[in-house]
Amino acid sequence: MSIRWNPSVTVAAIIERAGRYLLVEEETPEGLRLNNPAGHLEPGESPLEGCVREALEETTHRFMPTHLLGIYLSRFQRQPPGEAVQDITYLRFAYIGELGEAVAGRVLDTGIVRTLWMTPEEIRASHARHRSPLVLRCMEDHLRGQRHPLDLVYTDASVQLMNR
Repeated sequence: MSIRWNPSVTVAAIIERAGRYLLVEEETPEGLRLNNPAGHLEPGESPLEGCVREALEETTHRFMPTHLLGIYLSRFQRQPPGEAVQDITYLRFAYIGELGEAVAGRVLDTGIVRTLWMTPEEIRASHARHRSPLVLRCMEDHLRGQRHPLDLVYTDASVQLMNR
């Protein structure tokens, strides 16, 4: 009998303004790490909807996606003290877009310490603090001008029926 492989689906907002990228500093089991505003896709939502939701939760700002940057696969391993090795594969949908206004009354999601704008040089220099190698890869792809239409990712209506 084989074990079915189930990657964790995540979404990320790649937001650039005046040559700086918006990152979040978040608490993780490995300490404070830098990441794009990102998180796990929830049941009943499309990757685009999940990205808009995660960006709001982690920055308190609305996010308007304009393009799909790319679809990425990465692997992460950790071994908590006294536990078995955790081996996780992430499938990330990264979207480029514009940061909108702050939503009054919103607070940063649990675990998010702060948001910060960083230059490409600062992001490259801080790679040891990145939550994922995809933080740097997504920025580099954005700088190279990689862009795909939003409708490249299709979500069937049956997905939304999961919430009914």
